[in-house]
Amino acid sequence: MDLPTAIAPRGAARPRTRPVAHPNVLVMAVAGAVTVANIYFPQPLLDAIAQGLRVSQHTAGLVASAAQIGYALGILLLVPLADTARLRRLTALLLALTSGGLLIAAAAPNVLTLTLATLAVSTTTVLPQILTPVAAALAGPERRGRAVGLIGLGLTLGSTLSRTVSGAVSDVGGGWRTAYLLAAAATAALLFVVPRALPERAGPAARERLPYPRLLASLPRLFAEHREVRISALSGAAVFAAFSVFWATLAFHLAAPPLGFGPGVAGLFGLLSLPGALLSAYAGRLTDRHGARVVNAGALVCTAAAVAVVGFGAHSPVALVIGANLLVLGTSAAQVANQARIFGLGPRIAARVNTVFMLFSFGGGALGSLTAAWLYGAYGWTATTLASAGFTVLAALVVAATRRGAPSCVPRDTRKAGTHHPRSPQGETMPDLAALADEHLAEARTAPHGRSAHVVVHDGVLRQSVIALVSGTALDEHNAPPAASLQVLRGRVKLTAAGWSEELSAGALQMIPKERHGLAALEDAVVLLTAVND
Repeated sequence: MDLPTAIAPRGAARPRTRPVAHPNVLVMAVAGAVTVANIYFPQPLLDAIAQGLRVSQHTAGLVASAAQIGYALGILLLVPLADTARLRRLTALLLALTSGGLLIAAAAPNVLTLTLATLAVSTTTVLPQILTPVAAALAGPERRGRAVGLIGLGLTLGSTLSRTVSGAVSDVGGGWRTAYLLAAAATAALLFVVPRALPERAGPAARERLPYPRLLASLPRLFAEHREVRISALSGAAVFAAFSVFWATLAFHLAAPPLGFGPGVAGLFGLLSLPGALLSAYAGRLTDRHGARVVNAGALVCTAAAVAVVGFGAHSPVALVIGANLLVLGTSAAQVANQARIFGLGPRIAARVNTVFMLFSFGGGALGSLTAAWLYGAYGWTATTLASAGFTVLAALVVAATRRGAPSCVPRDTRKAGTHHPRSPQGETMPDLAALADEHLAEARTAPHGRSAHVVVHDGVLRQSVIALVSGTALDEHNAPPAASLQVLRGRVKLTAAGWSEELSAGALQMIPKERHGLAALEDAVVLLTAVND
């Protein structure tokens, strides 16, 4: 992030934005579509599986349940490894295991073997949740949302179109096993492409290497310590719950009078909602331009409009299609914004925070489905629509509760009344930084806590603060804003984060890592913090 000209060091080179690696991100989007399809393509085949293996439809339904359970297990147990493992080796291993599992499923002699193979396949086919944070890191901060949106579009298309393709392949190829063979071949083909498109590691090679038990144990701590993770996880869970309420009861509603449509029409809604899915890819650009909070708000407007349309137009197929598109658009846009927000915390923890986010989303979806099943059976479509509206309101409350505050690097006890000045209008003289540095260093030397802070610029999401610290004083570890830099005006300080530290002297300019970090004064010091908060 560039400093304003008035305070940038003379002759300092402005950092250049790293462009998104388009071919690599496109490869990841395609890989995400192919691999996520392994979770959903068996759903249209359940009746054929029941007939072929001579079991009841209820028993065949265990295959679909195993796919969802396995995917959740894979997100919890395997995705965190991407923060420390060699990505190329990890992705190659996962693709090989998934391909092998699909071949076993294709040759399954009974439903038990097929169910266990599906469970294994869905556990190892979590590549999309590994690729998404990697794509965000490759794209850089200013194009992070676009990369996440492109991967999200691939996942949406893969999950939607896989149902149609598998059903058609089964009909043309003479059975459900053909669809499994095709999925195995497509997944195996990725072995020759995806590992080459990935960096060796997600973050710098010198980062702290955590043992696997500590990786898993760190997940609750990441949720507790990072405000961005809590916002994204809670709002994402509520939005996905509203989404699941609609889709869990749509087939029942379409089959009931006065509509009376069969299951074919219910399946067609997946294709009819593709326009909303395609439009949601633009949410990435909007997130890059306006921030996650604005896109979250827009996504909630779409979700609320969807609930209203399907509620008031309950018996109109056109209204239901419009509502489905608005709901897909709102849910997908919210996920893009939420993931872009958490990936701003840095590549060292990107896989783990994505694990937390996805587990909350799955939990919200499960809660929405269970709620919908009970309400629809007891009270009908109107009750489920109200439940979807309730989850939407809950998500809105989470987003509304997020407010832009002073940069997290400013000590809480120095945010005193009168120190936060309004924005500096265009053309007004900027404050004299040298005088401010001397003034606040003098105040810090007399303050009981040894610190003094002053906001010099506040313009929308941009804040610049002068922070003075007496020698030996430290700011405890705290969360980072989405983008920030630190310029040392006086003295010498030490910036620390997980696995590394950097000593900075007067005149030094340093980007602040997008993860929890601390700052200690090695001698009496004054720094200028420039931060952008979404």
